[in-house]
Amino acid sequence: MKKLKFGILGCSKHYSLRVAVPLKYSSIVQPYAVASRDKAKADSYAAANGLSRAYGSYEELLADPDIDFVYIPLPNNLHLQFIKKAADAGKPVLCEKPIALNAAQALEAADYCKNRNVLLMEAFMYRLHPQWVRAKEIVECGEIGDLLTVHIHFSYTNKDGNNIRNKVDAGGGAIYDIGCYAVSSARFLFGREPERVICNMARDPVFGTDILVSAILDFGKGKTATLTVGTQMQPYQKVTAIGAGGSISIEIPFNMYPDVPGRVTVTTSVSQRVIKTETAAQYLLEFDAFARAVIDKTEVPTPPADAVANMAVMDAIYKSGGSGKWEIVEK
Repeated sequence: MKKLKFGILGCSKHYSLRVAVPLKYSSIVQPYAVASRDKAKADSYAAANGLSRAYGSYEELLADPDIDFVYIPLPNNLHLQFIKKAADAGKPVLCEKPIALNAAQALEAADYCKNRNVLLMEAFMYRLHPQWVRAKEIVECGEIGDLLTVHIHFSYTNKDGNNIRNKVDAGGGAIYDIGCYAVSSARFLFGREPERVICNMARDPVFGTDILVSAILDFGKGKTATLTVGTQMQPYQKVTAIGAGGSISIEIPFNMYPDVPGRVTVTTSVSQRVIKTETAAQYLLEFDAFARAVIDKTEVPTPPADAVANMAVMDAIYKSGGSGKWEIVEK
């Protein structure tokens, strides 16, 4: 089978650090080109990451007929603009999370791609990892009883004022960067949407970005998810789901290593066990799954409607951060 060639918009550190090596083992995806507004930077990046072509503008890359799809790891505020440009060029799009800055933009991106018959997928790689597949199975089969609450913590430390994660205009802040994972994972485990949210939000006095957010997501009938995300905290992450008859904890839920087995701790009235899932490169799984959808002309694993729904919850969290009140999640 011929491998699908893809182009990268921007010289992404995330790609070179976490994605480039796993993709060496793909049988259907070929990293092919990169574009930057600085041609010399693109040339250097291409050489360092084994890419065949480098372009001095994003538009040049999108015009390359040899490129089968594009990967967008640009700053969040540029996602909608270049999703549209990629769709205009007929290129399927794998876009880093969050797919946009709000639900309205996410819906605009989804509709734009649908109208041009172009596949669009938000890059939530964690859902494809075996540890999450197994956790979802355990919840759905009822082993821990009726799911009542999910607790998510995700934090790291970044005080670099030049980093896009600390720039309001670029779509920086804790909720956009890592809160999207917390919201997504709660929705994934419950299998439905929260009705309303309330949160406490602290902002950096210099950057203006949200740096510490604690929120409650109300899924109705007393069922909740609680999340705490922070960008100036001790690095830590964990997800625990508690049901009427047991609980599940995922030790490294989001930044899982490709060469370490996943660990899912399941506690019930019978006993406690630790399930070790097989090692898996979740970024390889993500790119391969997207490529298969392109080849087979099928729906992507996480469809655009899921991205829109996730952004709607994030919108409500931001609104609550300003009002200090419960805010309805707009459907």
